[in-house]
Formats: sequence, C-alpha cells, structure tokens
Amino acid sequence: MLFYIIAILVVISDQLSKYLIRTYIAIDEDFTLWGLQLTHIENSGMAGGLFQGYGVIFGVVAVLFVIGVFYIRRTGEMKGALIDSSFGFLVGGAIGNGIDRLLFGQVTDFIIRTKGVLNIADHAIEMGVLLLIIYGAVSWWLMTSKHK
Repeated sequence: MLFYIIAILVVISDQLSKYLIRTYIAIDEDFTLWGLQLTHIENSGMAGGLFQGYGVIFGVVAVLFVIGVFYIRRTGEMKGALIDSSFGFLVGGAIGNGIDRLLFGQVTDFIIRTKGVLNIADHAIEMGVLLLIIYGAVSWWLMTSKHK
C-alpha cells in the first residue's frame, strides 16, 4: 500500500504543480515562491537538456520502466517499506514526467538548482534512487553478515 500511496502523491503533486506553472507563468519567467527560486522552462530532452527533441522516446522508456517495476514487485523478491518507498518515488516520478513527454513531447521544469532546472517528478526520482541505494547497501550488509 505504501508503494501506491507514494506513487499517487508524487504524480498528483507533480502534475498539479506543472499545470499551475504552465497556466500562470510565462516561459523563461523567473520568480520566487516561499524562498525558492523558480523559472518556467520546457525541456524536450532529458536531464540537463541533453538529447533535445526525443521527449516521446523518453516517455516510452518511462512506460517500460514502470512495467518493469510492477514485474519486479510481482515476483516478490524485493520486500519491505524501504523498497516500496523507493519504487513508489521512482514510479511516481517516471509517470509524472512520462505524462508530460507523451502528451506534450516535453517536460515542464521550474525548480532552479545549482545543476539545472528540475520538477517534482525529478526530485522524486532522485529520492527513489537514494532509497534504492540504501536498500541495496542494507541488503548486502545483511547477506554478508549472515555468512560470518
């Protein structure tokens, strides 16, 4: 259940925030909200603006990724709150950006960071990757400590 709750919350918050940005903020307009520096850009590539114009292809990759996660979850080999949270953030982020890519051919980004401009789905994917690394490290430690 945790997996679904996180994924749904990520998709809703991501899509709502992108809708509000697209509706009320002009492209390349900078603004500050609650102390955060924001700007509205549209990215038809991937992180950092690489591979511009391939948004639909990345959308298809997102769909395949989500299918892969559902397959892994179905096998039941990876269990627990940590991996459910990781997969929830990863799937929610992939769906959030996948929706943009498949509907618009590009992703709405608006949160300014030192290494570029991102959105809520991007941050969810980062959180999912971090949790996946922690899950892997904990799993490895538990496996190696049992054999000693």
